[in-house]
Amino acid sequence: MDTNQIKSSLSDEWDDFDYDAEDETDDVVRENIQLHRLKLYPKQDEAIFYPRDINGDEARYSVIEAGTKTGKTVGCICWLFEVALHGPPGNYWWVAPVSRQAAIAFRRMKSFFNREVMTPLLTPVPTITLPGGQVIWFLSGEDPDNLYGEDVWAAVIDEASRLREEAWHAVRSTLTATRGPMRFIGNVKGRKNWFYGMARRAERGEPGYSYHKIVAADAVAAKVLAAEEIESAKRDLPEQVFKELYLAEASDDGGNPFGLQHIEKVLHPLSMAPPVAWGWDLAKKHDFTVGIGLDISGRVCRFHRWQLPWKETIKKIRAITMRIPAYVDSTGVGDPIVEHLQDDNPGHRIEEYLFTPQSKQKLMEGLAVAIQNEETSIIGPTIHGVKHVMQLEAESFEYVLTRTGVRYSAPEGFFDDCTCAHALAVAAKFNLPQALVISNSAIIASRRPGSRTARVFT
Repeated sequence: MDTNQIKSSLSDEWDDFDYDAEDETDDVVRENIQLHRLKLYPKQDEAIFYPRDINGDEARYSVIEAGTKTGKTVGCICWLFEVALHGPPGNYWWVAPVSRQAAIAFRRMKSFFNREVMTPLLTPVPTITLPGGQVIWFLSGEDPDNLYGEDVWAAVIDEASRLREEAWHAVRSTLTATRGPMRFIGNVKGRKNWFYGMARRAERGEPGYSYHKIVAADAVAAKVLAAEEIESAKRDLPEQVFKELYLAEASDDGGNPFGLQHIEKVLHPLSMAPPVAWGWDLAKKHDFTVGIGLDISGRVCRFHRWQLPWKETIKKIRAITMRIPAYVDSTGVGDPIVEHLQDDNPGHRIEEYLFTPQSKQKLMEGLAVAIQNEETSIIGPTIHGVKHVMQLEAESFEYVLTRTGVRYSAPEGFFDDCTCAHALAVAAKFNLPQALVISNSAIIASRRPGSRTARVFT
């Protein structure tokens, strides 16, 4: 068999070594196969290829909490391929929360290595078959019941903080007979998930477990990431999002982009000052139309929430908003509603805001910055033990890292109408030219000698 070079396309620096044949099958399959392993930086190498437990023994489980883009996925792709190539015929698994994420790892592995030593198949399930009968599967953990039954020789759990705990239980059962090793990798996402608990077990020194933390600074030192890109992300992202995604520091609020401690600081009763900007989130299916007005200081001074037919909704928004600058959600059914509001309201200052994944990310990050800088408020505090709906929505709001950015939404079964209206109002206050004119007028009026309240001139 001719020498096959298995080479990653990500680096010019390689460690070369040959596999030693252990039996006749190995002699046929692996004779003269030379592996050019990507040189990982020290923290990657230690965490993925050479983990040790508290007793100094080779750890079966390596639990890796890592910042985004620090090389955890690439390292584990190399590890699983190498373990499979040197292992017995059988199954080797890569398990991700959803099939799309598993397919990312499949495409990367397929592009890294020479086709002469593997056969990739995309359907019905992505697999890569090696010459010795080893099959690397790229599976989804969406339905844990589909993961039971097989014997697996090694596995990687990808995006572990977002994987269902039942899927981990299923994967663990497949390694019982083989006693195969595992690598757990993922970003930190709050403290209320099984991966966070497993990381703490490993960190305490449980035998057989090895704990590792790889952050953005490690990748910068290894020249995998650029320092200026990390600084840019720090400026662009809310504090808690940045800490979890780049510093692997868990929050107490399970991925809330605002931070519970920051929400607590901006809880105030409804302001009595007049509004200078409005945000309107329109009802869709079973949720609510919500309008929030902000005063000159950014405090919430008006709050409306209802479920009504569109004709009545248009009439109420027009009467409430008048000529105050406003952003109105124009997504889906909102588009014709905004047109009606603009056509029937001469001199209006109503602007449409179309929600896309990118525009919503920008909008919510603006709200997060305003909350963390105490430039706005949320209706509170608790009255008679019952939290205002605005506070409840802000506390339950969460973010999820996706391939295209950070997706913000309410958890399944919850609403985010108040949070969206609040974000639209903050955007209107700081971005709409008319709102800036009104704000400046209010500031001038509030500074007049003897003036006790701000008067708004339109």
